[in-house]
Amino acid sequence: MDPNQRLKYHKDKSSELMKNLKDWLTSQLEDKKVEPNSSLGEAISYMLKHYKGMTLFLREPKAPLDNNLCEQILKKAILHRKNSLFYKTQHGAYVGDLFMSLIYTCSFCGANPFEYLKALQENTSSVLKDPEKWMPYNYLEMLKSEVK
Repeated sequence: MDPNQRLKYHKDKSSELMKNLKDWLTSQLEDKKVEPNSSLGEAISYMLKHYKGMTLFLREPKAPLDNNLCEQILKKAILHRKNSLFYKTQHGAYVGDLFMSLIYTCSFCGANPFEYLKALQENTSSVLKDPEKWMPYNYLEMLKSEVK
């Protein structure tokens, strides 16, 4: 589905479900069926507080249903931060950060990190002349033009 078709689908199929969920959550607290300070009460309050953001997919054509991509990226950054404690010098940390940034950017845009770094090494002079054309998301186009 394209984004507009997906939005229409969600409006047709999910709007009523999300409205019913909000009504149920609200009634749990208002009718005192759940203690507000309990774990469940706090979870319900949290959902009601963030309801507008959770239902963005009902209003915006390209809104994702979850934030898994953001969570995955944050996990990589946290893992790298933990691993960076073992660099011996500040320059070593700088180089490690640079390579991790390139590798994660490659992963994010679907490029093979090893092939990308190899291409940078093999085309150093061209990379130095025009570095913005050698980013992980567009370096394959430059490789094709170098071969010609």
